[in-house]
Amino acid sequence: MDRAKAIADKITSKHPGTKLEWVKPRRLKVSAPASMIKDVALFARDSLGFDHISTVSGVDWIAKNALEVVYFVGSTVPGQEGFVLALSERVPRDNPVVSTLIGVWRGAEYHERETHEMFGLNFQGHPDQSHLFLPEDWNDLPPLRKDYVSPGR
Repeated sequence: MDRAKAIADKITSKHPGTKLEWVKPRRLKVSAPASMIKDVALFARDSLGFDHISTVSGVDWIAKNALEVVYFVGSTVPGQEGFVLALSERVPRDNPVVSTLIGVWRGAEYHERETHEMFGLNFQGHPDQSHLFLPEDWNDLPPLRKDYVSPGR
C-alpha cells in the first residue's frame, strides 16, 4: 500500500487538479479533468515508469449524465511490474469528446477505437474510429451505453 500511496502522492502533488479515487496495494485510480489528462499521462509515463497500456474502457454514468474513459497502464520497471494505474476522465454524455492518448502510449490506438465503438466516446486526434465489431451500417446507440435497448427485448 505504501508504494501505491507514494505514486498517488506524486501524481496529485504534481497535478493538483487530479483526484485520488482509490488506492489498493497493487492498484491505484486517479481521475483528472479532461484538460489535464494528457499531461498526467505523460508524467505517469516519463516520471513514474508507466510505459505501456493494458486496456482502455468506458463507464456510462447515466444518472450523472457523464461518460468516463479509463486508461489502465502498467510498468516494466523492475519492482513495479504487476502494478496498475487506472487514469480516468469524465465528459458529458451529450458531448463525449476526449483527446487521444496514442501519442503517450501507442498501444491505446486499438483500445480507444473499441471504446469509441461501444460507448460513443470520440477520441479527438485518433486516426481511425471506424467499426471493429459492429456492422458497418450500425446506426443505433453504442451498445454498452445504459440506455441502449437490445432489439427483441
